[in-house]
Amino acid sequence: MNPKQLRAFCLEFNAATEEFPFNPETSVFKVLGKVFALTALDGEPLTVNLKCDPDDAVRLREEHPAIVPGWHMNKRHWNTVHVAGLPDRLVRELIEDSYDLVVAGLPKAERLRLDRT
Repeated sequence: MNPKQLRAFCLEFNAATEEFPFNPETSVFKVLGKVFALTALDGEPLTVNLKCDPDDAVRLREEHPAIVPGWHMNKRHWNTVHVAGLPDRLVRELIEDSYDLVVAGLPKAERLRLDRT
């Protein structure tokens, strides 16, 4: 997966936005104001920070050397994924899981609003 594909995939989700609150190089993908992915799209190597269930986070780190504790994030809930070290299918699944976790944590009214759009 290249940077352009990563960005496009993150923006495919319902109500997903891209913002730059830290600097012009760091893309922060949010759903209704909550972060589900952070990446420097021009970074070498290409990495993305993704939210993850704590039990899954540990398992994924053990199974894949390209997945490490989240850089500058809560290491229990976030992983840093080295995109080039994983199949595209797995990267997409991890992004989708991150989005779903964030949506699940939204208030019910906001989740319902997402379902209607």
